[in-house]
Amino acid sequence: MEDCIFCKIVRGELPAIKVYEDEDTLAFLTTQPTTKGHTLVIPKEHARNIFDISSLSWSRTQETLKKVAKAIEEGLKPDGLNIQMNNREHAGQSVHHAHLHLIPRYKGDGLSLWPMHKRRDEEGEPVAKQIREAL
Repeated sequence: MEDCIFCKIVRGELPAIKVYEDEDTLAFLTTQPTTKGHTLVIPKEHARNIFDISSLSWSRTQETLKKVAKAIEEGLKPDGLNIQMNNREHAGQSVHHAHLHLIPRYKGDGLSLWPMHKRRDEEGEPVAKQIREAL
């Protein structure tokens, strides 16, 4: 895609601090880190999100994700690590090129997870049925 920021990074038209690159994927530090070491992992092939990415590209991106996660663990020694992918605008996706966030977590970093609630008994099976029927 001509105007995609991440495609421009892949093509070398925009700068990035790369931490890993191979033929199919790229991992680089985000310009808006949540914590020290916040890294984005992307497929080089343009895909908008999880619903758009080819199985092969997804598989290779996951291999890179694991490799870089292990390097963050060894190199930065965080107390934890979040892996996050936002798909579509209402889930927080702001760059419409599939990407995963590796967010190192440190004791006292001030971040919290999203709020959760106890599922009501009548919610479970109808929702599960909708998902199963779509499979």
